[in-house]
Amino acid sequence: MSFTRFAHSIVLAWGWQRAAIAFVVGALSALAMAPLDLWPVMFVTFPVLVWLIDGASAGRRGGLFAAAATGWFFGFGYFLAGLYWVGYAFLVDADTFGWLLPFAVAGLPAGLAIFTALGCALARAMWTRGATRILALAVALTVVEWLRGHVLTGFPWNTYGYALTGPIALAQAASLFGIWGLTFLAIAVFASPATLIDDPVDTRRRWLPLAASLVILVAFGTYGAIRLSNNPTTFVEGVHLRLMQPNTTQDDKFNYSAKQKVMDHYVTLSDRATGPQSTGMSDVTHLIWPEAAFPFFLTREADAMAQIADLLPEGAVLITGAVRPADDKPRTQQAYNSVYVIDHDGTILTVHDKVHLVPFGEYLPLQGLLERIGLQQLTKVAGGYISGDRHRSYSIPRAPRMLPLVCYEVIFPGEGFPRDDRPGWVLNLTNDGWFGISSGPHQHLRQARVRMIEEGLPLVRAANTGISAVVDPLGRIVGSLPLGSEGVLDSALPQAIPPTAYVRAGDSPVGLAVAIAFLIVIRRRMRS
Repeated sequence: MSFTRFAHSIVLAWGWQRAAIAFVVGALSALAMAPLDLWPVMFVTFPVLVWLIDGASAGRRGGLFAAAATGWFFGFGYFLAGLYWVGYAFLVDADTFGWLLPFAVAGLPAGLAIFTALGCALARAMWTRGATRILALAVALTVVEWLRGHVLTGFPWNTYGYALTGPIALAQAASLFGIWGLTFLAIAVFASPATLIDDPVDTRRRWLPLAASLVILVAFGTYGAIRLSNNPTTFVEGVHLRLMQPNTTQDDKFNYSAKQKVMDHYVTLSDRATGPQSTGMSDVTHLIWPEAAFPFFLTREADAMAQIADLLPEGAVLITGAVRPADDKPRTQQAYNSVYVIDHDGTILTVHDKVHLVPFGEYLPLQGLLERIGLQQLTKVAGGYISGDRHRSYSIPRAPRMLPLVCYEVIFPGEGFPRDDRPGWVLNLTNDGWFGISSGPHQHLRQARVRMIEEGLPLVRAANTGISAVVDPLGRIVGSLPLGSEGVLDSALPQAIPPTAYVRAGDSPVGLAVAIAFLIVIRRRMRS
């Protein structure tokens, strides 16, 4: 079968065949994401999506419903394959939450696929012949992906632009226009081969969109290579980090009776020599432990605070995640998911409360109603966690100002970064142990790295089960610990670079580009 006949067979597919094709190519598209990074697969899957929308014209109401159904099946396959690891969290306490696993594994992708359905229907409403239909798809899917990142607290996980961030040189384009700009360009670039079946007479016109897309990729790669070459990693003098990755089981992290076992493990591991020249903790200035590190309220356990004071050398600080009791709300059992900075004599210097909480993990929508019918969020805190008031950076002894982002707060472009209080580095404490040895922690780290490229800031990331890492402001990994292992990582702190173009301009240029593309598409449609 020739390429053109193959494409036309997809255009003409209907019923369950159309749904199956959309689901399969959606699922294959997830291969472009971390950890596999098989991003060229989208040069196959996105043209198929275009041809399926071409064929939707045979449906009623201009093919809008058929295009929406196609988009839903594509999105369902994409999110099911890319987010399967969410189900691991429901096996941590299988007796309580195991029955919810199929609803979570299928329900979350099904809900997210509604955005893809809306995007394909919107694209179909603007559909034209020729290359401008590629722009229509890029405009529509970029708009709905942005909505996915903001509606109902937002979940911009694995937005399509991340397909262009596997190669570190290509990822540097995020410093210019962020992940939403990369998403717009990725959709247009990957969908461009669809035009190869368009005009059997004018061969040059058929190949022009694909040729332009390859030029864009080469330009991105060249820009990235030059940027990487011109910005070698430099380090802050006098800062000696130690990241402790305990690989603690979730059972111990939520079991008060294991408190001494957990503390002894943390202290012993933190004091571990990491090389022939190491002198234990004596040269460490900043010891860092992961999110919600303890199965107890740290400030109410004097013996644990004493162990921390004994561990830290003079002048050093511990930065750790911990659950903080809501002492300011005496009539509630709620708590904060917090970051503590503790000095060598056990004094708490700084406390920061997580701002952007995880729905169903840290709180329930309609909390009171759902609790009354017996439901709980995964962390089982009665009433759910309380969110902090705002993101801010903090002064830290012997280091530049620090911006703490807890767990998935780091996946939201621009949201947690105060523009009037630029930090010198970002701290990301997380507990990806919920998701086992899966692709989830790899995807989380990738998105955190892209945030640093956007912002021009270094990242220090401590994760319970991994992947802990130190990342420079161009997204290069200075050092890391593998997923599913325990250990310590000693590292210097990379220096920040000046604010990037994305920091200075934000998403406005991308919004303008999408608006211009929209006008081009509408003008072409009105003429056809």
